[in-house]
Amino acid sequence: MLSHSLLFVCLLTSLVKAFYLPGVAPTTYHSNDEIQLLVNHLTPSMNFQHEDEDGNMVKGDKEHYLYSYDYYYSKFHFCKPENVVRQPASLGSVIFGDRIFNSPFKLNMLEEKECVPLCSSRIPGEDAKFVNKLIKNGFMQNWLIDGLPAGREIHDSRTNSNFYGTGFQLGFVDVTEGFSDSNDEEKKIMKTLEVPYLANHYDINIEYHDRGNDNYRVVGVTVDPVSIKRSSSDSCQYNSGSLTLSETEENEVHFTYSVKFIKSDTVWATRWDKYLHVYDPTIQWFSLINCSVIVVALSSVVLHMLLRALKNDLSRYNEFNLDNEFHEDSGWKLSHGDVFRIPPRSLLLSILVGSGVQLFLMIACSIIFAALGFLSPSSRGSLPTVMFLLYALFGFVGSYTSMAIYKFFKGPLWKVNLLLTPVLVPGGIFVTIILLNFFLVFVRSSGAIPAGTLFTIILLWFVFSIPLSFAGSLIAHKRCRLDNHPTKTNQIARQIPIQPWYLKTIPVSLIAGVFPFASIAVELYFIYTSLWFNKIFYMFGFLLFSFLLLTFTTALVTILTTYHSLCLENWKWQWRSFIIGGCGCAIYVFIHSILFTKFKLGGFTTVVLYLGYSGLISVLCCIVTGSIGFISSMFFIRKIYSSVKVD
Repeated sequence: MLSHSLLFVCLLTSLVKAFYLPGVAPTTYHSNDEIQLLVNHLTPSMNFQHEDEDGNMVKGDKEHYLYSYDYYYSKFHFCKPENVVRQPASLGSVIFGDRIFNSPFKLNMLEEKECVPLCSSRIPGEDAKFVNKLIKNGFMQNWLIDGLPAGREIHDSRTNSNFYGTGFQLGFVDVTEGFSDSNDEEKKIMKTLEVPYLANHYDINIEYHDRGNDNYRVVGVTVDPVSIKRSSSDSCQYNSGSLTLSETEENEVHFTYSVKFIKSDTVWATRWDKYLHVYDPTIQWFSLINCSVIVVALSSVVLHMLLRALKNDLSRYNEFNLDNEFHEDSGWKLSHGDVFRIPPRSLLLSILVGSGVQLFLMIACSIIFAALGFLSPSSRGSLPTVMFLLYALFGFVGSYTSMAIYKFFKGPLWKVNLLLTPVLVPGGIFVTIILLNFFLVFVRSSGAIPAGTLFTIILLWFVFSIPLSFAGSLIAHKRCRLDNHPTKTNQIARQIPIQPWYLKTIPVSLIAGVFPFASIAVELYFIYTSLWFNKIFYMFGFLLFSFLLLTFTTALVTILTTYHSLCLENWKWQWRSFIIGGCGCAIYVFIHSILFTKFKLGGFTTVVLYLGYSGLISVLCCIVTGSIGFISSMFFIRKIYSSVKVD
C-alpha cells in the first residue's frame, strides 16, 4: 500500500456528492446472471476495534503497519480458483498497491445461498503465527463486486449516521484478563491476553435495485465475517465456538460463505453515497471558517499597512521640488542597485521554482477535476493516473517558468537549465521511490511497484514530458522578456546592515510557516488516513478551499517579510522568499505526519517507509509553497521598483 509512489501528490483528496461521467455505463443483470467477486490486497487499518470479555467494543492500541499483502500470498492459504487471473488495472491503481484477482466465489443474481463450502486449507504453525499477528493489528480484507468495495456498516456517533466502510476484518480479537506464564506462582502477574480468531465464514449481503422487466443493478455490498470452529465444512453452527489458529502445529481450516440479496430503493447513480462519508463535517467547517476569518482579518490589516506604507514611500520618493532641500534615499529604495543582482546558485533556484509551478498546477487541476465530479470513484486509480498525466503535461509550463526565471537572473548556462529542469526534481522523486520500493519488496508487500510499471513510467516521461519541457524552455528563452529590469545593478554589492533576529531566515521561516500550515492542518489528518489506511477520502470541496487559503497566505506572508527585509536594506530576497514561503510550512507538515501515528509504527521497515514517504511529501510541499513565495515576491519587487524614479 505504501507503494503510493506519487503519494506526495496525494496531499490531494476531499468531498462532494459523486456523479458519473457520460460513458461510464452501469452493468445490468438478469436473474441467475453471474456476478463476479474479485479479491484485492489485505490492508492495515488505523482505528480497529475488538471485543473485551464483557462484549464491549474497545479500540485497538497496537502498532501501525503501513504496507499491504496480496490476497493470494502463500502464508494466508485462502481458497483459490482453478486459474488465478490478475485483473487489468490503471497505472494509478497499480502505483497505489491494488492487486486484483478473480476468486472461487460463485454468485448469481437473486440466487441466495447458505453455508456453501469453499475449500479446506491446512495452515502450518509458522504461517498461523503470521496470520494471528495481522489479525491483532487489524488487517482488513478487500473485495470488489460490480466495482463496489465489499464493506461493513459503520455508525458515526459524531454525525449520528451510518455508512459503509471499505473492507472487513481478517479476524477478531478477544481480550481477556489472565496471568502470565510462570512456574513460580508468586511471580505470576495479571495481564491482558489477546486471543485472535480467524474469520472462515462470510455472510455476503448484496443490495440490488429492481428496474423492472427482470433488470437488476447492484447498489451496495457488505460482508459479515464470522469465525466458526468446526471439523468439516458441512455445518455453519455459530454457537460452536470461534476458530483459533495454533502457532505450534498444523491447523485445518474450512472456509464457507452465504449469499443474501436485499432489495433497495437506492438507484445506481447514487450508490456511492453510502461509501463517500464525510468525517466530522462540523469540525471541518468550524476549523476552516475560523482559519479563513483569521486569515482574512490578518490579510486585511497587513495589506492596509503595506499599501499605506508603499503609497507614502512612492509619493515621497517621486516628489521633485527644487525649493526643498535634497534628502538622501532611505529604506527599500536604497537597494535599487542590488535587488536584481544574480543570487548564488541561481540555476538551482530557477529549476526548483519551475518544478514547483509544475507541481502547483498539477495539484490545482486535480483538485478542481475531482471537486467537479470528473473522477468517478468506480474507476480505481483514476485520481493518481490523472495526476501523473497532468504532471507530465505541465512539464511545458514548468520548464517555461524555470527558463524565464533563469533569464530574470540573467544566468549564462541556459542549456544546462533546459536539460536539468525536466530531470532534477522528477529524478529525485523517482530515485527515492526506487529506494523505498526495495523495502516493500523485502517484506513481500503487494505495494511494491512492479519493474514493468517503473519502466512504463520512465517511458512515458521520456516520450511526453521531456519533449514538452524542452519546447517550453526554448520558447521562454526566445520570447520571455523578464530580464528587462526596472533598475540597473551596481557593480559593487551594497553591504547589508545587521538584521534583527526575528527577520533572519530560519526564525522568520518558522514564524511565517504557521499561517500556511494552519490553512491545511484540518485536512491533513483525513488525507493521511486515506493515504495510509485505505479509507475512501472524498472531501475535495474542503480541500479546494484549504488549498486556496494555503496559496493566499503563503503569498501574503512572503511579500510582507520581503518588504520588511528591503526596508532594512537586505536586498538578498531571492532565496529568502523561497525558503520563507516553503520551509516553515514543510517542517510543520513533517512534524504533523510524525504526530499523526503517535509514534506507534510497527517494525523497522514501517518506520523507514513512513519517514521516507513523509519526508518526500514535506520536501515537495516545500518546493510548491516556496515557488509561490518566490513568484509573488518577484512580481511585487518588479512592481514597486518600476514605480519609483531612480537617478
